[in-house]
Amino acid sequence: MEIDPLPNGSGSNAATSPETAATTTAITVTSNTAPSSKLSHLTESLKLEHQFLRVPFEHFKKTIRTNHRTVEKEVSAVISSVTDVADSDEISKDDAILSLTSLVSRLQGIKRKLEEGSHAENLQAHRCRARLDHLDSADAENLSEWNNVRLKRVLVDYMSRMSYYDSAMKLAESSNIQELVDIDVFQEAKKVIDGLRNQEVGPALAWCADNKSRLKKSKLRLQEFVELVRAENYMRAISYARRYLSPWGATHLKEFQRVMATLAVRSHTECAKYKVLFEPKQWDFLVDQFKQEFCRLYGMTLEPLLLIYLQAGLSALKTPYCYEDDCTKEDPLSQDSFRKLAMPLPYSKQHHSKLVCYITKELMDTENPPQVLPNGYVYSTKALKEMAEKNNGKITCPRTGLVCSYSDLVKAYIS
Repeated sequence: MEIDPLPNGSGSNAATSPETAATTTAITVTSNTAPSSKLSHLTESLKLEHQFLRVPFEHFKKTIRTNHRTVEKEVSAVISSVTDVADSDEISKDDAILSLTSLVSRLQGIKRKLEEGSHAENLQAHRCRARLDHLDSADAENLSEWNNVRLKRVLVDYMSRMSYYDSAMKLAESSNIQELVDIDVFQEAKKVIDGLRNQEVGPALAWCADNKSRLKKSKLRLQEFVELVRAENYMRAISYARRYLSPWGATHLKEFQRVMATLAVRSHTECAKYKVLFEPKQWDFLVDQFKQEFCRLYGMTLEPLLLIYLQAGLSALKTPYCYEDDCTKEDPLSQDSFRKLAMPLPYSKQHHSKLVCYITKELMDTENPPQVLPNGYVYSTKALKEMAEKNNGKITCPRTGLVCSYSDLVKAYIS
């Protein structure tokens, strides 16, 4: 399944959200020992973990709702059966025994469903706790290790959205982060998307019913009606419209009239108004609608997290120079794939140019001024001094191989 994009899920109005609590806890643990810069970095990192907590929490709520509906339906049926038997004055002994046996069997079935539901709820609650504990474990001392785990989570998220489930599972298992990723949630969406791409609305309608989704069933019903017209099964299409489209037609009369007109114009029409209804892209439109609703339900981003983080980094690097032919190969934006990803992003706002040493990758400024070699290449004083100390005062240009004395260098000034 390839999930495209949505903004981060809508926030809750609860007094204290799980992510806020986890952030506060983590900061409290490290406040006495961590340097302020690392503490600030940690705080900003935890602000990005909305989806990390929201998805299992929404899945937990969904499991509770599903179990509640199932038990409520079964208990209601049992009570109704008991009432019918109790109100019957002429029931025979054999019929009474048969009814009671049936009720016992049904009650045993309810018990089994309750146990299964309880087990599923416990698993979801455990996953929520594991993620809270993971956020709580973040501190300035292990930030590098914690960020490494985050990178693996982001990669698993991307693989799951792109339908690479085996690769995602192997990475999660090898890194022992199964409880920190949502592969099973994406597999749930894949069933619906595969159905829509095979022009089947059944799985999508079932998903809408289970999740009380705002995904309009009318759109699915309309497309199914159009497919009946395409197959020239007109009588069945009329029956289908009477059963499923008539109630909807009262509030959407123009759209109802338009789709019903396909019975007259048929699928081979050249009229653009009706021809578009028979185009395969209508199914793609339904897939996109489902993806958006699915991500909204679980509070996910529609874009894979990997793309979001890459774009965040590229937005700080993007300058007009990146698109020049002589752009340095060390710039990520010299590669076509990154250029395409950065295309919709604004240019980075740079008030002043910054010189970065080719050797140390550190900023060259008044404290670490640039120096010019006889061949015109520029490096930082720190890098050249270290090189001279290791080579008896000799400097070797890492780009051209030129060897010169440290005394041959000329100091450059930044204006």
